[in-house]
Amino acid sequence: MKLLKQFCLIIPFLAMPCAIADVNDWNIDPIHSSIDFTVDHMMISKVHGSFKKLSGNVKYDGKDLKGSKINTAIEVTSIDTHDSDRDKHLLSPDFFDAPKYPTMSFVSKKIIADKDHNFQIIGDLTLHGVTKEVTLNCNEPSSIITDPWGNKRFGVEAKGKINRKDFGMSFNKTLDQGQVVVGDEINISINAEMVQKKAKS
Repeated sequence: MKLLKQFCLIIPFLAMPCAIADVNDWNIDPIHSSIDFTVDHMMISKVHGSFKKLSGNVKYDGKDLKGSKINTAIEVTSIDTHDSDRDKHLLSPDFFDAPKYPTMSFVSKKIIADKDHNFQIIGDLTLHGVTKEVTLNCNEPSSIITDPWGNKRFGVEAKGKINRKDFGMSFNKTLDQGQVVVGDEINISINAEMVQKKAKS
């Protein structure tokens, strides 16, 4: 009987490592997250667009973003620039070549903090079959809150720039006055909301 009681006391501690291992695991909530971009149009204005479908996971302990790891995937076919004809062209071989490269991904390699609690997220962006290191400038993550359904959540915003030619997307046309139809530099803005994975029982 005494041995049975000791065994019952040990059981909860045997289960703890599994639950603790999940505490730092978060999923990107695609419904409350967005990836937006802007690019120069004919050197006189900007085209605004976004990707509607993204997923990914984050390792984050709620205290130190420097030790975090980020892994995301974006469906290229979810691009939306508010013009269906333009979107079709962007998905063609002239740009994203979506049938051949249907997704792009970002995997962090290191995160550097500054004295103002802002961060640089340095990682590999794979786009159009090319992988290049890029840097995202990120603000301090929000506090972790509990939503009305008991889920832990936090948010973060990040911005960055890439040159599309670095990823093999060089299509362009030159106008009579010398302007090009599409700019090379792409400005990226990310608003991500994370929801904590449920601990395994």
